[in-house]
Amino acid sequence: MARIALENVDKVYANGFVAARDLSLEAADGELLVLVGPSGSGKSTVLRLMAGLEQVTSGTIRIGDRDVTDLPPQKRDIAMVFQNYALYPHMTVRENLGFGLSIRKQPAAMIDQRVNVVAGSLGLDALLDRKPAQLSGGQRQRVALGRAIVREPLAFLFDEPLSNLDAQLRVETRVELSRLHRKLGATMVYVTHDQSEALTLGDRIAVLRDGVLQQVASPMELYARPANRFVAGFIGSPAMNFVEGTLQAEEIGGDGNFAFRGSGLAISVRCGSIRSSRVVLGVRPQHLEVVDGGDETLRAEVTLVEPMGNEQIVYVSLPGGERLVAVASPEPQIKPDTTVAIRVRRDAVHVFDAEIGTRLDCGGA
Repeated sequence: MARIALENVDKVYANGFVAARDLSLEAADGELLVLVGPSGSGKSTVLRLMAGLEQVTSGTIRIGDRDVTDLPPQKRDIAMVFQNYALYPHMTVRENLGFGLSIRKQPAAMIDQRVNVVAGSLGLDALLDRKPAQLSGGQRQRVALGRAIVREPLAFLFDEPLSNLDAQLRVETRVELSRLHRKLGATMVYVTHDQSEALTLGDRIAVLRDGVLQQVASPMELYARPANRFVAGFIGSPAMNFVEGTLQAEEIGGDGNFAFRGSGLAISVRCGSIRSSRVVLGVRPQHLEVVDGGDETLRAEVTLVEPMGNEQIVYVSLPGGERLVAVASPEPQIKPDTTVAIRVRRDAVHVFDAEIGTRLDCGGA
């Protein structure tokens, strides 16, 4: 296996659309790196640049110690799995699995041995003589994965491979893929728009927006210390609440204590040095507590409740008109058109510059 490194890569199409801008990113040897971002963020283009299916406008791509920037796909020794399975319908599962080795004129005995090992690891033993039309969606995706694994490439590239599966099958296949990564110790780059998939699969996650890398970090670091407002709003479900307001140094207490005042929300936060008093306060729904009352609580009107079984997602409106989302325990049941008390966990708030969106040295997260 080998690392994949992009160094100052730009990709600009003839119509002027910028899919990647000065992108430097590395998937370490044996790492599962997830590329995530909204539609049009450039994540699939970056994967295609790694594979050689697209050519860079400028910059360098390395796989291991080789500069592969100008090499065609077949000389990069990588395997790519797409969201459409791309299986040959006239071939059996066994023939599909071994096809990549067959066209490379590998010995039949070696092909059979590799196919049998991979089929066993993916639970395809009993399906080897079936054709794709006789398989379920999940089984076809496992065949597509197996065909890539049989080749034993330097790295694997996955372009939203689970998007055609139903919800339960996506979870099952995601677990299988994670298990395979641990077993193979392979370098993998995985593209998805599903942030839940990204958080559960990735050793690290790279967040892209409009072709620009916003942050690359472990799942927990992305969740706990997002680099900017975009990352904060994209990672986490339900999405983070944002309230615009101002910060002013408190006369009482001092030493980094600031008073945040927004639309219907006023709390004290601790900050290092700040450049601007205009800020955006971010708080995750899990850190808005629905309580019986007491000190430091806000009165809010419940507008909607979504029962989720193990929790309730509660939509509330503050007196100033600000709308927030909170996550509450399943009991007691909360009803719409009632008033509840909300407490903000001050140790878990995030503060962002209102103009450029960067994270400020404030809060407890």
